[in-house]
Amino acid sequence: MKKNYSLLVGLTLSAFGLMAQNPTLDFVSTYRTGIFDGGAAEIVSYDAASQKLVFTNADANTVEILDFSNPNSLTSVAVVSLDTYGDGVNSVSVYNGVMAVAVEDDPKQDPGVIVFFDMNGTFISQVTVGALPDMVTFTPDGNKVLVANEGEPNDDYTVDPDGTISIIDVSGGVANLTQADVTTLDFSGFSAANYPDVRVFGPNADLAADVEPEYITVSDDSQTAYAVMQENNALAVIDLSNNTITALLPLGFKDHSIAGNGIDASDRDDMINITTHPVFGMYMPDAIAYGNINGQGYIFTANEGDARDYSGFSEEERIKDITLDSTVFANVDSLQDDEVIGRLNITTTMGDTDGDAEYEELYAYGTRSFSVWNATTGALVWDSGDQFEQITSQEYPNDFNANNDENDSFESRSDNKGPEPEAVEFAVINGIPYALVGLERIGGIMVYDVSNPTNPQFVLYTNNRDFSVVNAELPAGGTNDSIGDLGVEDILFIPASEGPNGQAYVVTSNEVSGTISVFQPNNFTVSVSEETVNSFVVYPNPAKGDEIRVSVEGDYTIYDLSGRMVGSANQTNRIDISELVPGTYVIRSADTTQMFIRQ
Repeated sequence: MKKNYSLLVGLTLSAFGLMAQNPTLDFVSTYRTGIFDGGAAEIVSYDAASQKLVFTNADANTVEILDFSNPNSLTSVAVVSLDTYGDGVNSVSVYNGVMAVAVEDDPKQDPGVIVFFDMNGTFISQVTVGALPDMVTFTPDGNKVLVANEGEPNDDYTVDPDGTISIIDVSGGVANLTQADVTTLDFSGFSAANYPDVRVFGPNADLAADVEPEYITVSDDSQTAYAVMQENNALAVIDLSNNTITALLPLGFKDHSIAGNGIDASDRDDMINITTHPVFGMYMPDAIAYGNINGQGYIFTANEGDARDYSGFSEEERIKDITLDSTVFANVDSLQDDEVIGRLNITTTMGDTDGDAEYEELYAYGTRSFSVWNATTGALVWDSGDQFEQITSQEYPNDFNANNDENDSFESRSDNKGPEPEAVEFAVINGIPYALVGLERIGGIMVYDVSNPTNPQFVLYTNNRDFSVVNAELPAGGTNDSIGDLGVEDILFIPASEGPNGQAYVVTSNEVSGTISVFQPNNFTVSVSEETVNSFVVYPNPAKGDEIRVSVEGDYTIYDLSGRMVGSANQTNRIDISELVPGTYVIRSADTTQMFIRQ
């Protein structure tokens, strides 16, 4: 446990009963589809009014509705086939009793559809959107539905539709929708020449065709959306007040030669070896999430990485199979060994800086991390470095960088994106903001306290996977009850205000095991760190009047000892507490926690 630190009036944390806890994500239950390694549980959403979960099953081309009123025992109440509407379900989002489902066409280069159902699975309406609608979400106010239309090429790379963003106005109700309510935005106004740091690299492609929107998140005021183009390593900003794309932000690269940014790059050295290498990582996020912390918006990204690999065009190669410039890489022979970085996958579309067919720079897929970005400027605020591999190597030394479809696979992913961060969710639990990150390969959820976005703190790692189940017992066509969750694809946070019995829950959908699993946060209580406890002073303390003052002007939030937010103030050093009943309270700034007594 952490030590107690005296406050201004000589009171200690133990006097308030706030000794540091051991926060946990406790397993509650699992719903099993019975399908193994078939994408049977990919995207999950929740309707608080009906207390139902809905998830996509790509294997069956369905969405399934679960009764969540008893999280300890999930039961299926309806299965909705999408065969009538298209060839493949990709995403689902629920708002106030209505679900929006994204369905691609066959071929997927043709326009897809968004289909609306009620929470019993009854059809309401549908509209056409762009090619390959890969992700759909309601805005927080429920007035619009946003769609990331990925626009992938065909396998021959002879047809490559534009990547687009569709905005559906549902403010008049989904029952009255017409195609006139759909605005589909393309990137024709953006030139690759003006955005040299955005990856535009498909054969003969312009920027509009080459960008592939993957995922969308929305600001809490429903005014701004952010769409990530994974393969392009870029983020688009959309103004929802006038439905325009206002900015295209390249995400840049991570230097794996810097201490703290190391990777385990070889699956053939039979050891855990997280170290620096002369390689750059392309962030290339999959899922992204928006969070507002003390009035500033941030984008949280799960930096998975993804390569284009088609019969008509492939960018992926191993370092041992390319020619390195020996004037840049002095130790070429040893670098290209399988036991060093020879088997690491990189892109061939970048790195030959002088066009001589020798590579002066190396760019790998993903960064094996999650990042925090300033939503206003697009600047990188923080990255978790090599923490994911360091943590998993300590927690699962015999299964480090394992794959998600076999248990006896130590280090099998070291040459290819490692733990592969896939999913991310922003959650506020007992007044504290957290980032929840799902690892697709080894599995599990990383939890970070992001109260200070410039220095998030690791809280816990939990993995609902049983590595003792031998591969011979893994099924070819049906799920194995004992294996647990494999292949985290999506993470959903249900706040206590919306959850059954007033409890908060975390739900994961797991595409390889075909499972929906439920977890409950426990002991996520207000904490005080040694580094920040004295960063500002509250006075008078105890407070006998209706106002307290703080020594530093800023943004502050007040919580009672149950973690419930009871007040806030922005850009001030004088805070009104007249509405607070006598008792002990916690006051937080962006990076500091203090306590005071209201008498």
